[in-house]
Amino acid sequence: MKRMLLTLALGLAATSPAMAQAPYPARAITLVVPFAAGGTTDIVARLMADHMGRTLGQSVVVENVAGAGGTTGATRVAKATPDGYTLLMGNLGTQAASVGLYPKLAYDPRTDFEPVMNSASTPMLVVAKKDLPVKDFREFVAYLKANAEKLNYGSGGVGSTSHLTCLFLDSLLGTKPQHVPFRGSGPALNALLGGQVDYVCDQTVAIVPSVQAKEGKGLVVAVKNRLSVIPDVPTSAEQGLPQFQATGWNAMFAPKGTPKEIVDRLNAAARAALKDEPTRRRFLELGAELPDEAGQTPAALGELVRSEIDKWVPVIRNAGVTAQ
Repeated sequence: MKRMLLTLALGLAATSPAMAQAPYPARAITLVVPFAAGGTTDIVARLMADHMGRTLGQSVVVENVAGAGGTTGATRVAKATPDGYTLLMGNLGTQAASVGLYPKLAYDPRTDFEPVMNSASTPMLVVAKKDLPVKDFREFVAYLKANAEKLNYGSGGVGSTSHLTCLFLDSLLGTKPQHVPFRGSGPALNALLGGQVDYVCDQTVAIVPSVQAKEGKGLVVAVKNRLSVIPDVPTSAEQGLPQFQATGWNAMFAPKGTPKEIVDRLNAAARAALKDEPTRRRFLELGAELPDEAGQTPAALGELVRSEIDKWVPVIRNAGVTAQ
């Protein structure tokens, strides 16, 4: 009789709410942005987090962990417990360029993360400070070639998307202005608006409002077609440099080993965010390009990471740029 009662008691304990595994998510989720607040990756993360939190029924809290071109925050997530409660909003810099820039990189973007979803692609835009003595991109190119040693550009850090785009432009023009790295594109933009740097090559999401307000000179967009949100800014092809094509991206990742059912839940919540009309409209107002259905899968993001590493690492190494 005692044995029967003990067995019954154990069975009840095992199935009690206290002992049963809570459904995911049971508490707030941390979404690490590996840059300072105010930049493109931060803006994308906050737009996604707001809607995803409502879908998941738990807060998605953005935490800015800046440093080392975004690799400090990315490393933290790569080494986090794979339980779905610590995520990364990574980008071209943290998930591709870092492989070429950091010989002792503490993570491998291809194997140390579970891809969740590509949130937004962002055309690149060259913007000069208001008092730079140029009227358009053609004049800017001539001025840069004649004064490269006197000019500087700001970026979100060594290996950031903004740094890579300016580096790409330098390679096309044969120029070497001074690079001024910041702990995110937000501080770099503030430096531009304050006149501390001469120009930036940044993603549309962060910088379009400043161009619309005429706080900086929008010189060129590095894509094939003009953007409806800044229709007066010409394309690189229109300005005589068609090979200057660059698009950034910002995507969500979980630590390697995160259960598939959790990754799928996060992916579904991220998809819902991009289907939400106010969220979608805000992205488009900022000049972002949203992935189609096929581009919203974890597999598509994994392939994007691999292809971007194959594309950018040779460029970085040929330029002789390192961060360590």
